Amino acid sequence: MKNKKGIIIILILLIITITIIATICVIKNAPKPEEVLNSYIDNLNSKNYEAIYELLSNSSKSTYSKEDFITRNENIHEGIEAFNIKVSEINVEKQNNKIEIKYKQSMNTVAGNIEFSNTMDVVKEDKQYKINWNSSLIYPDLKDDYKLRVKTLKGKRGAILDKNGNELAYDGTISSVGIVPGKLGENRESNIQKIAQLLEISTDYINTQLGASYVKDDTFVPIKKISKTNETLKTSLLQIPGIMINDAEGRVYTLGEEAAHLIGYVQNINAEELEKKQDAGYNANSLIGKTGLEAVYEDRLKATDGVKIYLEDQEGNMVKQIAMQEQKNGEDITLTIDSNIQKQLYNELKNDKGLFVVMQPQTGKLLALVSTPSYNSNDFTLGMTNEKWESLNNDKNKPLFNRFIQSYCPGSTFKPITGAIGLTTEKLSADEELNYTGTRWQKDSSWGDYSITTLTAYSGKKNLLNGMIHSDNIYFAQAALKIGSSAFTEGLRKIGFGENIDFPLSLTKSQFSNSDTIENEGKLANSGYGQGDILVNPIHMASIYSAFANDGNMVKPIIEENQDIEILKQNVFSKEAVDIIKQALIQVVENPEGTANDMKISGKTIAGKTGTAELKKSRDDTESGTLGWFNCFTIEDDENKNLLVISMVENIQDNRDGGSHYLIPKIKKLLINSYK
Repeated sequence: MKNKKGIIIILILLIITITIIATICVIKNAPKPEEVLNSYIDNLNSKNYEAIYELLSNSSKSTYSKEDFITRNENIHEGIEAFNIKVSEINVEKQNNKIEIKYKQSMNTVAGNIEFSNTMDVVKEDKQYKINWNSSLIYPDLKDDYKLRVKTLKGKRGAILDKNGNELAYDGTISSVGIVPGKLGENRESNIQKIAQLLEISTDYINTQLGASYVKDDTFVPIKKISKTNETLKTSLLQIPGIMINDAEGRVYTLGEEAAHLIGYVQNINAEELEKKQDAGYNANSLIGKTGLEAVYEDRLKATDGVKIYLEDQEGNMVKQIAMQEQKNGEDITLTIDSNIQKQLYNELKNDKGLFVVMQPQTGKLLALVSTPSYNSNDFTLGMTNEKWESLNNDKNKPLFNRFIQSYCPGSTFKPITGAIGLTTEKLSADEELNYTGTRWQKDSSWGDYSITTLTAYSGKKNLLNGMIHSDNIYFAQAALKIGSSAFTEGLRKIGFGENIDFPLSLTKSQFSNSDTIENEGKLANSGYGQGDILVNPIHMASIYSAFANDGNMVKPIIEENQDIEILKQNVFSKEAVDIIKQALIQVVENPEGTANDMKISGKTIAGKTGTAELKKSRDDTESGTLGWFNCFTIEDDENKNLLVISMVENIQDNRDGGSHYLIPKIKKLLINSYK
C-alpha cells in the first residue's frame, strides 16, 4: 500500500514537472512584439516588400492593396536609395490591448544618413504579432496623401578661362529644338523632312522620338540641341509649323574650332568609364571630359551634385525637409592662353594643315596652342550624328588629329641646336671656316653616290654666322660630323630628347634616332640640319628655343596662369654659345641675304629661323610631302612683352610661297599687333 502511494506521488510530481517545463517552453517560444519589427527591417534591407506586406494586420491589408503597398515602398525606399537600415533603443509598451514599439531608426540614403524616432503599433492575430501599418512607418511625418520627394541639386562644372578671365568652356545656356506633334499641320511628313535637313538628322530618328509612348499632341518632344547663338538656323527652323525652341543647360565652348584640340569636350559617361568611377560620385547621367584639358583636368572641373529629400503635400508644397547634401561646384581653371592670339592664328591657318605654339620665352607661359584643321567642340556636346562623326573621322585632312602634341622632322629650324651643342662642347668654333664650295658636298668617296645638298651658294665665309644666315645644310652637316655622334647625342639628351616633357597634355617624345644612337656618318650629317631620324615636338621646341633667350636655361612650358615659373633644364648651352647663336638668328632676319629677311619689322629686334623638312622615305619618294617651319622670338627690354613662336605648315610642295614664307606674314601680323 505504501508502495502504491509512493508511486502515485512520484507520478503526480512528474506530471507537475512536465507541465511546468512545457509552460516555460511555451512562454519561451511565444512570439514577441519586437520580432515583427526586426523582420520588418530585415525585409526592408533586402527590398522584399511582398514579405513585408505579409507582416501587416488584416485591418491594414483591407486599407492598402498589395500592389499599392509594394509600389509606394519601392518608390520611396529605392528613390532615396535607402540601405543599411538599422533600429536601436527598442522599447515595447503594453497598454490594455494596445502594444506600441518605440525605437530609433537610421539609414543611409542618397542624401546621407537619416535618423529619427518612430512608433510601430502591433496587434496579435492568430497567435502572431502583426503591424498596423501606415505611411508614417516610412517616416514619422509622412501621411498617406503626402509624397516623399528627391530633388537633385545640380552642381556646376568648373569653367576654363583664358588669361584675361574670358570663358573658353563653361556651363551655360544652349537651345533645345523640339516638336509639338499636334502643330505640325497637314504637311506633317514634308515638315519633318525640312526639320531633318536643317538639323542634319534622319527623319527616322524624328519619327522614333515622336512615336514614344509618353508623347501626346501637345507634348514638347526634344529633337536636338543647337548653339544658342546660331540665329540663322533658329530663324529657319521657326518658319516650320510645330517647331518650338527652349533654353536648356549645356557646356558651351566660346572658341569652338579655334581651340578644340586644346580645350577638348565633354560627353555622357560610358559604361566602361562609369564602372571605373562609380565610387567617385558619377552616375549614368554624368558628363565627363573626353579629350583635351576637359579630360586632363576632369577631377578638378567635375561638379558633385547635391540632393534634397523632403515631404510634399497634395498641393505640391514642401512640408518638411528630411535631409540635404549640398552640391559642390567644380573648380574654375585659368589658363595662360590669350584668346585673341589663339583666334587670330587659327584663322590665319584654318584652311591648312599646321600648327602654332606661342610662348613667353622668359616665363614659359603658353599664349596659344593651335592645330589646324580643326573640329568644333560644341558639336560633341550638342549631339553629333553618325554621319557627322563619320565625315570627321574619314576626312583626309584629319581635323581630329592634334598636331601640336606630335613630333615632326624640324628641318633647318634645328640648325641653331646643332650650333649651340657644337659651341658648348667646344667641338665647333664660331670663327672656324669649313672647306667646301658650291651646293653639293660629300665627305669622301666612301659615301658612294650620296651627298649633302644646300639650296643656294654664297660668296661669304663658310662659318657659323653665314651658315645660319643662308641656312646652309652643308655647313651644319659638317658641323655635326665635327661634333661627333657621342657628343651630339649627349647634347640632345641634355635638352630632353627621349624624355617625357612634364605637361598636362601627353606630348610625343622628341627623338634623335630610331635606336639609341646615330649609327653612321651619313645619318649624323643629315641630323645636323634637322633631317635623318630627328623628330621634335613643337612645345618641346619652344622650350629649347627659350634657352637662346635665357642664357642657356630652358624654361618649362606652362598652361595654367597660377603655375610657378620653372626652369625645365638648366645650363643646357653655355652663355657664350647662346650669345653667338642669338646674334646669328637676329642676322637671319636683319641681314638682307638672311632667309627670313621678310620677317624684319622696323625698330624691333627679332631672332628667327626658317626651315624646310623633307619627309621622303627614300631618294625617289615624291609622295610624302614637305613641312615648312618658322621659329622666332622677340627681344624686348620689357621681357613680359617678348613672344616666342613655333609654326609649321604641311604639304608646302603644293604652295608657291614656300612654307616659311607662307608662315612669316601671319606671324609678322601677330607681332605688329602685339607692339601696338
